[in-house]
Amino acid sequence: MRRAHVALFACLALGTSALTACGSDSLDTGGGSSDSPTEAAEVTVDEEVAALVPEDIKSKGTLSVGSDASYAPNEFLGDDGKTVEGMDVDLFNAAAAKMGLKTEWNNAPFDGLILGVDSAKYDVAVSSFTINDERKKSVNMISYFNAGTQWVTTKGNPGKVDPKDPCGKTIGVQKGTVQLDELNALNKECDEKIKLVVEQEQSKVTASLVSGKTEAMAADSPISLYAVKQQSEELEALGETYDSAPYGIVIPKDQTEFGEAIAAAFASMKEDGSYDAILKNWGNETGGIDDFAVNP
Repeated sequence: MRRAHVALFACLALGTSALTACGSDSLDTGGGSSDSPTEAAEVTVDEEVAALVPEDIKSKGTLSVGSDASYAPNEFLGDDGKTVEGMDVDLFNAAAAKMGLKTEWNNAPFDGLILGVDSAKYDVAVSSFTINDERKKSVNMISYFNAGTQWVTTKGNPGKVDPKDPCGKTIGVQKGTVQLDELNALNKECDEKIKLVVEQEQSKVTASLVSGKTEAMAADSPISLYAVKQQSEELEALGETYDSAPYGIVIPKDQTEFGEAIAAAFASMKEDGSYDAILKNWGNETGGIDDFAVNP
């Protein structure tokens, strides 16, 4: 993540995921509204892709996936408060189906997910991870989407926050994100320090902004723009999206062959149209990519 569900913000978790069949061999995807499941395209096993999956992974049959489900619309908890849903869920479930695998999703704090993959607690982590050199030191990352940083403020920007010069302002950000790294770096240049309100969950970052606890927040562009869409009477985008970079599926460092299989699964989805259909369903077509690679 560069990286919103207390009861007040349940609107950020509208609808159900198109692919909550959890990686079954045949899944429905396609075009539709950004909050509802779709039924246009069928995702089935691609035998050439499945042949690339290492035997130890294939024998498991079901992948344990770690994800921080507080990051709508990419990953969030459904109406039952337990099921992980969202764009990333739909995308990776479809990729798993291409490989002939199923998925089991586990909601967990974002800053512990890479450690969870390192320790074999999870086979995979899928949670809007921005690919960067520091993360690639310990895990493999397979590119599947592009996102940038987008700031958000309350209507009219009453705090007169400038994303390029937030010194002296109270800014909300999620723990463990590249936005927090950026703000910490900016703070070193500030005479009047940025007052950082760091939350474990993005939903609390958004809640703090709406309640007036903070003057602005910085998060990944799909999350920020979705929050603005859902809270259009209270929130507005601040400035332009910048520093676009790919998201990556996270797997252990010693599983490069599995990474190549995941990349091939996304390429197969791109070829049959299911990849673009899923992005359209979530209103995130602009983040789509054509080149899926291990550690780009």
